[in-house]
Amino acid sequence: MARILHIFAHPGLASSRINAAMWGAARRVRDVTSVDLYAENPRYEIDVKAQQDRLEAHDVLVMQFPIFWYSCPALMKEWIDLVLSRGFAYGVGGDRLAGRTMLLAVSTSAPAEAFGPEGYQNFPLRTFLTPFEQTARLAGMRFAAPYVRHDALHGDPADHARGFATLLAGLRDENLDMDRATAADALFHDTLPLRKG
Repeated sequence: MARILHIFAHPGLASSRINAAMWGAARRVRDVTSVDLYAENPRYEIDVKAQQDRLEAHDVLVMQFPIFWYSCPALMKEWIDLVLSRGFAYGVGGDRLAGRTMLLAVSTSAPAEAFGPEGYQNFPLRTFLTPFEQTARLAGMRFAAPYVRHDALHGDPADHARGFATLLAGLRDENLDMDRATAADALFHDTLPLRKG
C-alpha cells in the first residue's frame, strides 16, 4: 500500500464548486493524508522542516489546485519554493524525494477545446503544467498524468469528485497503470487507467 500525501490549495474555497467537492471526497478516502495549505498556513508561515518530514513519510504527492493565470495559487507556489529546497529535493544531497510520484489534480474554468492551437488558450494544458513536471523530474520523482476538470464552473461536481476519490484509492492500493499514467501529454478526466483486480 502506497502512502499518499494530498496537498490542497484554493484561496477561495467558500465559493468553489469542483475543488470543494474534490476536497470533501478526498478527506473520506482512508489512509490518505489530506492537507489544506490555506487552512494550515493562513499567514503564509510555512514550517519547512515539518513539511519536508511529512513529504518523506509518503510515497506519492498529489497536489490539488485550480489553475490561476496558467499556474497554481500563490501559497502552493510558496510551498514549492520553500519546501522543495536545494539539498532536500535537488542539488548536492538533494535526493530525499527520489523515486516518489507526483500527480496534479487541477481545474480550469475554460472548456477542454480552449486548450490547443485551435483554442483561445493557444497551447495544450500540459504545456502550462511543464514547470511542475520539470520540478518533479529535478527532484527525481515520477510525474503522473494530471487529473483535470475543464469548464469547472458548469456541470455536476459530484462525478468528478468521485473520480478523484477513486484515483486516490487507486494510487494508495497501487492499482494505477503507471505506464499509461506517465505517458507524455496524457491527461486523466473521469476515466482512469486502473488495473483489473
